[in-house]
Amino acid sequence: MEKKKKVLLAFSGGLDTSFAAKYLSEDLGYEVHTAIANTGGFSADELDIIEKRALALGAASHKTLDVTKDYYSKSIRYMVAGNVLRNGTYPISVSSERIFQAMAIIEYAKSIGADAIAHGSTGAGNDQVRFDLTFQIMAPEIEIITPTRDMTLTREYEIDYLKDHGFEADFKKMEYSINKGLWGTSIGGKETLHSEQTLPEHAYPSQITASGEERITIGFDHGEISSVNGENYEDKIEAIRKVEELGSKFGIGRDMHIGDTIIGIKGRVGFEAAGPILIIAAHKMLEKHTLTKWQQYWKDQVATWYGMFLHEAQYLEPVMRDIEAMLDSSQHNVTGTVEIILRPYSYTLVGVDSPYDLMKTDFGEYGEVNKAWSADDIKGFTKILGNQMKIYYNIRKRNGEDLPK
Repeated sequence: MEKKKKVLLAFSGGLDTSFAAKYLSEDLGYEVHTAIANTGGFSADELDIIEKRALALGAASHKTLDVTKDYYSKSIRYMVAGNVLRNGTYPISVSSERIFQAMAIIEYAKSIGADAIAHGSTGAGNDQVRFDLTFQIMAPEIEIITPTRDMTLTREYEIDYLKDHGFEADFKKMEYSINKGLWGTSIGGKETLHSEQTLPEHAYPSQITASGEERITIGFDHGEISSVNGENYEDKIEAIRKVEELGSKFGIGRDMHIGDTIIGIKGRVGFEAAGPILIIAAHKMLEKHTLTKWQQYWKDQVATWYGMFLHEAQYLEPVMRDIEAMLDSSQHNVTGTVEIILRPYSYTLVGVDSPYDLMKTDFGEYGEVNKAWSADDIKGFTKILGNQMKIYYNIRKRNGEDLPK
């Protein structure tokens, strides 16, 4: 008998990859192996369920690849340093993790001698580009198979196919495409496909259980999260999870992201990301107190590009390492503690305590008293500051032109 070709399927356990696992085996005759690259969004029990599902769908083997530490050290800490929120809203939860998942998957595919690699992305989203581009760069010799994209399948077709092939599951839950990671959870499908609708309460994986107010503190050491409520965390991943736990019970970090996709169409997805939203908000406030005007300005410029490149599958572009070097350098004085008040669906930044606080100086108190300069100094400074504008309008007046009103 001819030996079956071996394919590694990037498997999340959702509808698209469940369909792909069965289809690759039953219809295309591949020896299917599956792997999930966990970026910190799955518990041990959830990963066990995903493995059992893969094997029930006919996978010859299943592997869990934990890339959470890499994801934090090579991406999340730079997104915090850059206060990265796409369109001022979305902490690019899925966009940022996909590259690390793709790199882990392709390395595992090479290690098992796979002839092909498969993923469940559709032809209308960003993930297809993120996976394909990473696979092409890291292993151009391995074929890429994408049944959902190539066959232009609907979710209804995939559900019917799985039912017809004897696979039983809670298909009601599969109505939404949910992606969980350390840096947030995205929710796509149904209402997100319609501009005039929003996600119902039950669509969010985390439910609101808290009321009233709760005060928390988040500490940073050279720009990296270091403590929560006074407890020091050597493991930054656990610190992020703690902030997520505190914020998600209030429903903080829920929103709808609307933006431009890599392929040129508008995209819309719901998300919940209490940890990222609170950490970035606290970090940004601390930076306002500890960075100079021009540090903030130029860091914002490169951070915007960093987030854009990360979102659009350009993590492996060498300029990203250059931007990371600047972000690293900018965080030297970003040390201190930020206090936040949490409420259902909202939060208030109270203030900061930092040894590098540029407000706490002997030079003066804003709007109150000057200590390091005299009244005459300010008068002279203002006169020189206005020289260019004075010259400009003097010339206009000399030429008979009106002054601004």
